[in-house]
Amino acid sequence: MSPVLSVQNLTTSFLVDGQWKSVVRNISFDVMPGETLAIVGESGSGKSVTSLSAMGLLPKGQSRTEGKIVLNGRDLLQLSEREMRGVRGNEMAMIFQEPMTSLNPIFTIGRQIAEVLTRHRGMTAEEARAETIRTLEKVRIPNAKGRFDEYPHQFSGGMRQRVMIAMALAARPKLLIADEPTTALDVTIQGQILDLIKQLQEEEGMSVLFITHDMGVVAEIADRTVVMLRGEQVETGPTAEIFHNGREPYTRALLASVPKLGSMEGRALPLRFPRVDMTNGEMTAPTEMRDTVDHRKTPVLEVRNLVTRFPIRGGLFGRITGAVHAVENVSFTVHQGETLSLVGESGCGKSTTGRSLMRLVEPQGGDVQLDGHDVLRLDARGLRGLRRSVQMIFQDPFSSLNPRMTVGQAVAEPFLHHKLGSRAQARDKAADLLERVGLSADMLGRYPHEFSGGQRQRIAIARALSLGPKVIVADESVSALDVSIKAQVCNLLMDLQEEFNLAFLFISHDMAVVERVSHRVAVMYLGEIVEIGPRAALFSNPQHDYTRKLMAAVPVPDPARRGVRRNLAVDDLKSPVRAPDYVPPQRDYREVAPGHFVMVA
Repeated sequence: MSPVLSVQNLTTSFLVDGQWKSVVRNISFDVMPGETLAIVGESGSGKSVTSLSAMGLLPKGQSRTEGKIVLNGRDLLQLSEREMRGVRGNEMAMIFQEPMTSLNPIFTIGRQIAEVLTRHRGMTAEEARAETIRTLEKVRIPNAKGRFDEYPHQFSGGMRQRVMIAMALAARPKLLIADEPTTALDVTIQGQILDLIKQLQEEEGMSVLFITHDMGVVAEIADRTVVMLRGEQVETGPTAEIFHNGREPYTRALLASVPKLGSMEGRALPLRFPRVDMTNGEMTAPTEMRDTVDHRKTPVLEVRNLVTRFPIRGGLFGRITGAVHAVENVSFTVHQGETLSLVGESGCGKSTTGRSLMRLVEPQGGDVQLDGHDVLRLDARGLRGLRRSVQMIFQDPFSSLNPRMTVGQAVAEPFLHHKLGSRAQARDKAADLLERVGLSADMLGRYPHEFSGGQRQRIAIARALSLGPKVIVADESVSALDVSIKAQVCNLLMDLQEEFNLAFLFISHDMAVVERVSHRVAVMYLGEIVEIGPRAALFSNPQHDYTRKLMAAVPVPDPARRGVRRNLAVDDLKSPVRAPDYVPPQRDYREVAPGHFVMVA
């Protein structure tokens, strides 16, 4: 049996400062008919460049591709650009990581898919419309006929990704290249997309080249796996063999860094990740945190009946026509030295909750007591004082760090702004904090662009610590990081929590990481907490349907689950938009175990 795609000695280089610099070196692999091959590696490993080389989508003149890329017997590197246009979409198609930037915002989604059919399969407009609707139904978009004439912005992230898959499948290619197609999606949407790709592969008999850094996804979807590191292929083999008997140190280190849902069974306290040397694969055993929480003391943060709504205006005079009920009657406490995780899908209100208690957005009601401050009644001067007690770590450190300031200036700025000492003292403080977060003091003069994503997140953590806060709100602070960097940053946060007795409000959609780092967990849905309790109780005995749905959707790094279907319902998160006169129902909670409460339906 001949491979659908055969890549032999692929080397891809880019022109940098007049010199050719190779970023992918001597990569070879085959994708057989009906097979899924995963290319896995961290950011900068060259996996996406490999797929773009195969598609012929790298910039002409600035890139050079050598070797052989043979698709169905034809060497793609010998084809003209006109011939490649006939191959793309027709014989092989690609799903990109970010559907919003891949879909044209000024055309309806129906028109964008129909264009593939009229161009590659010579259909009339009427035939293309009927086939597009059939394809949309195939990728499980509800009311496909009615949504044909809608625009990309009218679809959720998960539905936009389904549109991208429909577009890729429209001309029935023999090879589908999926480049990180689930990375930006919530865990339940990710589960749906993985199920969909498996099902469509069976129905269409396609081969799939799946590019990802998520080892859980690899275990569930791939027949064989290629592991890449810094542009080179370090290991190739059947997925089960790679997972159970990985020969290369980097492969073993990568797998050791992956959090596995259920691995915390029988443990009451958060557990650090193994400390792994990614070059030689050596690792130290994970250690449990000390119990730093004293529940007899007054909580450092108390939130009672918090309400945050955003008005929607419309009509000629800009009248209020409705409101987004982002946070509705939310209550919880956090003690010194404790981590409370807020989990839920995009749009559930968890980030707005964090911003509301810091007054980065203004709540409409409730009561927030933070380290003795009555937060919602503070004036501007009082709010400045509040910043010393609570700091925030944002998801994207690059956009939260000023590119014109050195990291030393960025870390020292809060210290100087609050007049806590001289410039010399601020510099010493910044140097000490950089050392505490695993960087060195001689990096003070560098700028944010000179650091990797993981290092920038460490700088953001150092800046958050500069005022000696009691509470840190970590808003998706590890979700954009590679798996090994994610493990390192989580370990750092737990080390700092022990050292400074910090309280964390850890906002995340990653259930496996949440299970590892939390003392307690609150699950949010449509602006409300539907379940809250000690981490061990909530994960071992989830009571609410939505909590169970979140857990069922988490990819598990176990190749034995290959072929498992979650059969998650294909539905978007319901809208939190309500009419101006809407009165929320009174909610009741049932205590199912000590401290474990679930909303009564």
